[in-house]
Amino acid sequence: MLVFYKERLAFLSVPKTGTTAYEAALAPRADMVISEPPMLKHAPVYRFNRFIRPMFERVCDVELELMAVMREPVSWLGSWYRYRQRPFMQGKPNSTHGISFDDFVLAYMKGDKPGFADVGSQFQFMKTQPNGTGISHYFRYENQPKLVSFLEERLNIELKLTRENVSPEMKLELSSDVATRFKRKCAEEFDLYTSIR
Repeated sequence: MLVFYKERLAFLSVPKTGTTAYEAALAPRADMVISEPPMLKHAPVYRFNRFIRPMFERVCDVELELMAVMREPVSWLGSWYRYRQRPFMQGKPNSTHGISFDDFVLAYMKGDKPGFADVGSQFQFMKTQPNGTGISHYFRYENQPKLVSFLEERLNIELKLTRENVSPEMKLELSSDVATRFKRKCAEEFDLYTSIR
């Protein structure tokens, strides 16, 4: 998570959406950088609302706008699947070695997910809270120029990005049956992604 106090902006770090590269580029410019532990680095809206928002509101009398990046849902799961295919993951409970992408997505759709498929939800991460705290600025992972343009204008900087924390390259394809079931079961993920212009 990155906080830019003067600009009244917090950049939430949705896992597997390229935010580590933005953190590397923007950390020197940010007023607050939370890069560890992962539970705080990747704090969703509800955790921001509970812990970070009150600090700025009570101490500084400031409300921060939130921004976040969302990845197309199948691509997002594909990135998790590939990330857990890294060689050193072999034999670990969260490894996807020996598991097909179809089986990974089917496991993700279960109520009681096995460890290898328990990767959270972009929709739940960004869900607006009852007090109205929510994302003000959504960006699609697949539209990096729009995200870069927003940050450069808002922060009055020129961004130089490097690739960070990249999942192994691998061609993945869901069977049409599993893709249909995923779109039906996780409709809110697709609806949110579609709503981002």
